[in-house]
Amino acid sequence: MLDILITSKTRVKLLIKFFTHEANRGYLRGLAEEFNESTNSVRVELNRLSEAGILVSEHEGNTKSYAANRKHPLFHEMKSLVAKYLGLDRLVEVVINKLGNVEKAIVVGDYAKGIDSGVIELVLVGKAINKEYLEFLIEKAEAKINRKVKVAIYEEEPTEMNGMLLLSI
Repeated sequence: MLDILITSKTRVKLLIKFFTHEANRGYLRGLAEEFNESTNSVRVELNRLSEAGILVSEHEGNTKSYAANRKHPLFHEMKSLVAKYLGLDRLVEVVINKLGNVEKAIVVGDYAKGIDSGVIELVLVGKAINKEYLEFLIEKAEAKINRKVKVAIYEEEPTEMNGMLLLSI
């Protein structure tokens, strides 16, 4: 859906990077390497998104760092649009809400970092979660969102997780 509305693949990657997790930041060369794109194509899109006010930048020494502009009037809509594109909204709807005993759902790994790798890693925190029913729901969700879903279940929230994105349930 997002790639139909926005024809620039680099721009789609940037939107995913910055709007999946508010804390995601990036700089030109790092983003170009991450996306396997030329620095010129990434620079053009960073400039366009910055000029539109969707991204903000700040200088950190000799490096210019970019992030989503949380004060932009469309910030929450952009986050929602990216979540829908990635299928996170359907994942919450199909898997998490129907289990009933889930206290928290946390996206970790590539998607928490804003990288559309095709595998969504999810940590569920809750007690007495029906694992067989969860497997059935994951299969259903994978078919709907066209992505692989890996789930880890904990009774209490793990103390350390790198790059996590809390989903509202």
